[in-house]
Amino acid sequence: MTLQTDESYAAIDLGSNSFHMIVANYVDGRLQIIDRIKEMVRLASGLNENYDLSDESMQLALACLQRFGERVKEIPQANIRAVGTNTLRQARNGEFFLSLADAALGHPIEIIAGQEEARLIYQGVAHTAYDEVNKRLVIDIGGGSTELIIGRGYEIYSMDSLYMGCVNMGKRFFDDGKIKAKRISKTVLYARQELESIEAAYKKTGWDFALGSSGTITTIRDVVQTRGWCESGITVTALSKLIDELVAVGDSKAIEFEGLSEHRKPVFVSGVAVLFGIFEALGLEKINVSDGALREGLLHDLIGRVHNEDIRDKTILDVSNRYGVDTEQANRVKETAENLFRQVSSDWKLSEKEDLKLLLWGAQIHEIGLSIAHAQYHRHGDYLVTYSDLAGFSRQEQIKLAKLVRGHRRKFPLEEFESVSGNSRLSVIRLSILLRLAAVLHRSRSNNTLPEIQIRANAHKINLLFPAEWLFNHPLTLADLKTEQNYLQAADIKLTFQ
Repeated sequence: MTLQTDESYAAIDLGSNSFHMIVANYVDGRLQIIDRIKEMVRLASGLNENYDLSDESMQLALACLQRFGERVKEIPQANIRAVGTNTLRQARNGEFFLSLADAALGHPIEIIAGQEEARLIYQGVAHTAYDEVNKRLVIDIGGGSTELIIGRGYEIYSMDSLYMGCVNMGKRFFDDGKIKAKRISKTVLYARQELESIEAAYKKTGWDFALGSSGTITTIRDVVQTRGWCESGITVTALSKLIDELVAVGDSKAIEFEGLSEHRKPVFVSGVAVLFGIFEALGLEKINVSDGALREGLLHDLIGRVHNEDIRDKTILDVSNRYGVDTEQANRVKETAENLFRQVSSDWKLSEKEDLKLLLWGAQIHEIGLSIAHAQYHRHGDYLVTYSDLAGFSRQEQIKLAKLVRGHRRKFPLEEFESVSGNSRLSVIRLSILLRLAAVLHRSRSNNTLPEIQIRANAHKINLLFPAEWLFNHPLTLADLKTEQNYLQAADIKLTFQ
């Protein structure tokens, strides 16, 4: 894809408290923000005790996404990225909601892990105000989680996502809106407990100054500065004065602070208490506030993908190195898998932009399970890919990649692909078959070059064409293909070769 200097991009963040959309043009190597839209949906407040989203909360969210969809309908699909965070990570009926949300927005929505959320937040802050000299602690209090990151420039040293946000803490400690000193103390203590396991490590890593990002912290900044309690950023003294005044007010509905919207009142005190807990745990005296956040990080990540600077490529390389993958074998399988892909991509309706990348990543790490044990190593690899923090990957992408690893050998696990969303399932199954065939053809792990192999495929039949006598002269490969023939037959795929 050739990038035009005036192309538009959109990043959409389905947060637990607010939904955000940012639209920008990429001109002469720089992003120019042309539109920002924010709607306070408070999705996390719609989670019941069984972690199901209520019908009402889903309807509010879908209505918002329909409005966002109208705004971005003229932007190329490849230039849009939409992600969901903590609440959608937790919701038991999240997959059902996503099927409706994708349709409302007119674009697929990815669910990202907490570590990935933290990485993107830091990238948003770093790109907004680059600093290659100072080490920065970045704090982002969302609706359902709080992210903390230490980094310098674009490099991250530590990052964590903690289960505490202004919405879920509001439901837990301030559900009736009453503000009492004891409740604030309990919220602060809860925050301290969440931070307990990382507090010492963060202090050891250290930072030169701290920055806050996103709505909770920017609102607190606006309030304390309007009240005249500090001139810049947020100080611990200003935060203490704010807590005293909130206790004096006594009820969220009665809060009247300049800079505080009606929509944020129900979750304001819980956000203040969480921030105070962070100040206490990390010994902070003051934080400044950044204009960059998750959506800016998403935009820059998207631009990187278009410019072939995809963080996911580096992640796969890091995973390969971490688990001691035989890179020579991986590259042999990768090259053959790509060759097979290019011959069938049209008939199988596979895309070079997404499907080929997934196949090549799968080829690079299909043997990572060997680092645990040879027996059932494809299952071990599936587990590692599913549950590792893979920078740049969404939850859906990790599941697809894991199933390629799981399905590359032995019995073809058709039932395993049920975990892949319906729109992508058939493509991932077909990619898995290509990876299996490439692995079979290189089972000898030999450096000998394969002959030119032609492949023809339709819905239920695959035909491999070898040069005359080649299979006769390579009986082990012939035997391996006959075994694979039986495996694929069980999946209603007829494999023939000659």
